[in-house]
Amino acid sequence: MNKQVPTKIKQNPRFVAMNLLTQVDQNQAYSNLLVDKGIRDGQLDARDGRLMTEIVYGTISRRLTLEYYLAPFIQKVKKIDPWVKQLLLLSMYQLHYLDRVPAHGIVNDAVDIAKAYGNPGIGKFVNGVLRNVLRTELPDLEEIDNTTKRLSVQLSLPEWLVDKLLATIGENETIALGESLFETSRSSARVNTALISREDALIQLKDEGYEVEASEVSTFGIIAASGFLAGSELFKKGYITIQDESSMLVAPSLQLELDDIVLDACAAPGGKTTHIAQFLDASVGGRVLGLDIHQHKTKLIEKNAQRLQLESVVSAQQLDAREVKNTFEDDAFDKILVDAPCSGLGLLRRKPDIKYSKKPEDFVNLPKIQLEILESVATKVKQYGIITYSTCTILPEENEQVIEAFLAKHPEFEIIDVAGADKFAKSNSYVTLYPHEYGTDGFFICSLRRVK
Repeated sequence: MNKQVPTKIKQNPRFVAMNLLTQVDQNQAYSNLLVDKGIRDGQLDARDGRLMTEIVYGTISRRLTLEYYLAPFIQKVKKIDPWVKQLLLLSMYQLHYLDRVPAHGIVNDAVDIAKAYGNPGIGKFVNGVLRNVLRTELPDLEEIDNTTKRLSVQLSLPEWLVDKLLATIGENETIALGESLFETSRSSARVNTALISREDALIQLKDEGYEVEASEVSTFGIIAASGFLAGSELFKKGYITIQDESSMLVAPSLQLELDDIVLDACAAPGGKTTHIAQFLDASVGGRVLGLDIHQHKTKLIEKNAQRLQLESVVSAQQLDAREVKNTFEDDAFDKILVDAPCSGLGLLRRKPDIKYSKKPEDFVNLPKIQLEILESVATKVKQYGIITYSTCTILPEENEQVIEAFLAKHPEFEIIDVAGADKFAKSNSYVTLYPHEYGTDGFFICSLRRVK
């Protein structure tokens, strides 16, 4: 739509949110990449930026629930423009889930946007729908007979994902997990212990005004109740880096020694590579090589290493991890990390749009690629060396089943405890963190030792 929209409307956080939501819905754009651009383009101040961000993430997170609530009010309409639908959904989100915003303000803003971006007729339609919504009691979701359908609407998860979660963790855990995804992600950072202790980092961040505390998940982690940790002086100096607590468990699982030669087979942007580097000493031969299939992403690994002052032990190389078998000598590495490409279903709180873009067919090809990578690196780790396999997903197809398929062909490997994360192990030494358990991303870790 090329209609000239008044500046006052363009700078309305609800108008900015409507545009972003339409792009996410129509073009499968990623919300986390669009929000910052929306704040800049809309010239939103801090308060309006927070409101717009809340509206965008909240509307996406609860999309299926909101669509269920909206359906009775628009069922007689043959077709509505995508942006009008998003305007109605974000208005319903505010009406039902935000306490501090008055209903009349929400409706008036939506009508003004509809008139300015569309025409007076659309404004009248939006006004009528929202005022009907306010006059009507919401349907009771408990009255949906089918369990999968009910949980899909209640938790705003696609039905295929509900079925997978029910089969994996049962109904009560599925509900707890789904409801936890509506909570805001907390900020976390990993301390670069090569430069500063966690205790000193906590003191300095508090001096800067941050509300921070030590992570209970990782001994390297700091979590923040408020504030933008990437804006801190410690971040600028390379003393901390932004990382989820769950992924901080990976590097210790390799049981690293100062002189280890390590391969990080799927390394970009280098968060885990640089964590591995903290355990190594270049003066005694320690080093880590990070691979990525894309050349521009290897630059990110190098850039991260330089910022954290760890470039003496970190190098990067463009290579498809499936080609490791044709590139390096056997027994070339003491330890290998395979942080495999995956569906990312552990990141649903941070990236809620993922749950609508993934399809069941994704689980056909991804496990094949994950297994190919493990096969490719198998002979490159020395005897008694360790391969750690990790993903940011929580479904068995990409986790336990990949490990089981690998071990069936490689009796020279055995599963060992995930060092530093034993208390999180579920069974057979597999570590799976679900988002509702510790407030982290969903994550899977398994360590394998080559015994012959």
